[in-house]
Amino acid sequence: MENTSKRSTFCLQNLLFLLLPCLFFLIQYLAVPVTGDSPVTPYNPIENITIDCGSSTDAESLDNRLWIRDGNGKFTPIEQQNNNNKSSVSLTAPQPPTSSVDRVPYYTARLSYSEFTYSIPLTAGQKFIRLYFYPTSYPGFDDSSNKAFFSVKAGPFTLLRNFSALLHAGGEVTLIKEFCVNIADGQRLNLTFTPSPDISDSYAFINGIEIVSMPTNLYYKPASDDGIFFLGQESLYSLGNNSALEKIYRVNVGGTQIPPGRDETGMFRSWLQDKDYLTIAKPSVLPVNSSINLTFSNLPSFSAPKEVYVTARTMGRNKTENENYNLTWEFLVDSGFNYFVRLHFCEFQGEITKQGDRVFEIFLANLTAETQADVIVWSGGNGVPVYRDYVVAIGKKGYLKQQSLSIALHPSPEWRTLYSDAIMNGIEIFKLSNSFDLAAPNPDPVLKNPPGNSPPSSTKPKNTKNKILGIVVGVIAGFVVFSLLCFFIFRRKMTVKDSGSSQGISWWSQFSSTTKSNKSTKSRGSSLPSDLCRYFSLAEIKGATNNFDNVFIIGVGGFGNVYKGFIDGGATQVAIKRLNPESQQGAHEFKTEIEMLSQLRHLHLVSLIGYCNDGVEMILVYDFMAHGTLRDHLYNTENPPLPWKQRLEICIGAARGLHYLHSGAKYTIIHRDVKTTNILLDEKWVAKVSDFGLSRVGPTNMSKAHVSTVVKGSFGYLDPEYYRRQQLTEKSDVYSFGVVLCEILCARPPISRTVEKEQASLAAWAQQCHRNGTLYKIIDPFLRGKIAPECLKKFTELAMSCLLDEGIERPSMGDIVWSLEFALQLQESGEEGLKPNGGAGIEEDIDEESPFKNYELEDDSGEVFSSIGDHVMNSKSPSAFSLTTSDEQSFVSKDSDRLLSKAVFSEIRNPQGR
Repeated sequence: MENTSKRSTFCLQNLLFLLLPCLFFLIQYLAVPVTGDSPVTPYNPIENITIDCGSSTDAESLDNRLWIRDGNGKFTPIEQQNNNNKSSVSLTAPQPPTSSVDRVPYYTARLSYSEFTYSIPLTAGQKFIRLYFYPTSYPGFDDSSNKAFFSVKAGPFTLLRNFSALLHAGGEVTLIKEFCVNIADGQRLNLTFTPSPDISDSYAFINGIEIVSMPTNLYYKPASDDGIFFLGQESLYSLGNNSALEKIYRVNVGGTQIPPGRDETGMFRSWLQDKDYLTIAKPSVLPVNSSINLTFSNLPSFSAPKEVYVTARTMGRNKTENENYNLTWEFLVDSGFNYFVRLHFCEFQGEITKQGDRVFEIFLANLTAETQADVIVWSGGNGVPVYRDYVVAIGKKGYLKQQSLSIALHPSPEWRTLYSDAIMNGIEIFKLSNSFDLAAPNPDPVLKNPPGNSPPSSTKPKNTKNKILGIVVGVIAGFVVFSLLCFFIFRRKMTVKDSGSSQGISWWSQFSSTTKSNKSTKSRGSSLPSDLCRYFSLAEIKGATNNFDNVFIIGVGGFGNVYKGFIDGGATQVAIKRLNPESQQGAHEFKTEIEMLSQLRHLHLVSLIGYCNDGVEMILVYDFMAHGTLRDHLYNTENPPLPWKQRLEICIGAARGLHYLHSGAKYTIIHRDVKTTNILLDEKWVAKVSDFGLSRVGPTNMSKAHVSTVVKGSFGYLDPEYYRRQQLTEKSDVYSFGVVLCEILCARPPISRTVEKEQASLAAWAQQCHRNGTLYKIIDPFLRGKIAPECLKKFTELAMSCLLDEGIERPSMGDIVWSLEFALQLQESGEEGLKPNGGAGIEEDIDEESPFKNYELEDDSGEVFSSIGDHVMNSKSPSAFSLTTSDEQSFVSKDSDRLLSKAVFSEIRNPQGR
């Protein structure tokens, strides 16, 4: 009996000995190990699906993962036939990826001009979705840079829209887009690829699809969770299963890159180095402790690879220097989304062991996330990893597609800390879906090698003899160029004279005589002195626009296309206006624009950087205006309304620019086309007057106060006195500016056919309302309660004085500048008395205007004005005139992602229109 008892005890001990490792593994899997340095226990995903799209065989990748062909029946895409009856095809890239890129899954692709869907059976839960792209030319399909634009949906979520893999790759050979979605019980994952309908012959393609299950609530939060700290908001952010995420950045701070194959957590996540995102680090230190025993007592061991937690970046021990700067990283993210930011920390340095040893501040997007960040307090001790989660909003900012999301650390000034320092181990940034939408516009293109600038055929250094020869030739060439420059400057001083004509610039006759000739590019460059304007060769312009790639087009008008370009090795963004050779009116504007802007330099005038005149190519190069036109921020726009004070500052800037034209230059210059689409806004919202194609030099002697000329201008802004008499003065610009002031105050177009006849002309309607004391009814509702009464009174009086019928009674631009500056002072001094929701001089019952419809109108008879009453004219014009609608836009479609930004210039849609 005793032996039997001993045998039973022995068997029980052996059974426990065998079960203990299993039990220990189960604890690691379901919870976390409490102590000890265990290698990170990988998560064992339920699904780990890799699909090699377009492949006819299964194949292994470099990290030994098996990729399944998509034609095996289980993952065969479902075709959606369209009118062209074209189905998807499997193709092999003619140029395989480089040796540094895995052929699997990039060497093959699924492509189609029609919609196709991968319907993948999955268990319920949260999943990683990774899409693999190799943007290149495939047989039978146009080049990806022009035609591969498509959308991708995952169930109800739009992951990508009008997406170009080539643009998103940013010069890299391949691209991976990673998303997180939740699959409900009984659902399948339907990944649908749809070519963009707005682009003819567009097609969709995909090289590889990866689906990996993620641990429950690794990034998502359970319904019972209070939410994530939402910076700058009063409430917490709930990140539940009804959201989708896109991984934007995953960074191993202070450490090396971790490719998916080395991710020991089992989720095949890739981690980048932080050096490309570090913007301020003077100095910083990269501590490493690979021998530390990590203790995962606060989070699962698969939260990040061990390598993330044993490497870091700190500020160092220089207390004086550390207190004077922020250790800062910056990440470009899409505008108009909320972002989930996870920061990983682990104190592994031996000297940091207790609370208060290292306390610091954390700032995200210039908002305070933490004032007393103490990793020891958060984690419980040295060698214990921990992370902190935040949500931050990156709102829309003009036409900026992307903005910088900064992460900054600084020693806490309010805490007595042993070390004036800060530490970071890892960063993860995810874009959060707006409802069911994660899609954002394509980024700006990255220029290829400019045409004509082929790379050197050999990398061998040139010998000394060749170097000496090059130096000698360079010196001789420089001397010749310098001599020619001196000759042309001397020649110009001898020949320049005041002609009294509207052109007033003598060098143009030489310049224009070469326009239709076949002289060389070099000879054209010499026609304009280099001290006035930079000459660009056609090769430079092609290099700046990737040989006039359609992807770079940001505007289209009667003059021609407007491109976004990059000059000086890509360091400078510019707007490039390319003349349509068939536009005679555009050729005249080309001439006038150079005449005016090459000799005008002012803070509030768009700067002409240079031009190109080569054969039939006539091209102008301007500063790029990041926020587009003023009109794009007033009405018929998705941009947020401008605050009243900012509107006043824009008015002041534009008025200063016009005042300079009227009285600050050598001659009086009359712009003749002042309107909100010709007032541009740079990245700092500084207003700049643009488009001098219709400009004229004013009277050049005291005997005449006007210039007699045919009537040209924009419908809705035209000076009635100028129309009746065909006598142009600077007061014509004043009248047009008065219409601009009304647009800014009322946020409606200058002309509308969707309202009653008496309201069709904004200028006439505003004057009538002002006389009747009902102007408050047409003021922008957004401004209710936000304009100081005295400021409103001064502003409206100024606008009405600009619209007086007789030009002599209107104020000068100098008077306008003074009045607007005074109105701004009244606003600043009166803002304290404004009621949050009260009228403050503006009645409460503001009538909202109905939507305004753009239209185009031209007439050579004078009958065109009959619909807006006697405000514009009292009799028909004695001669012909040309007008363009005031609502014309300089771009084709606001919805097309291929247009890289909004309007840069107000263009002529019809060459005869102005």
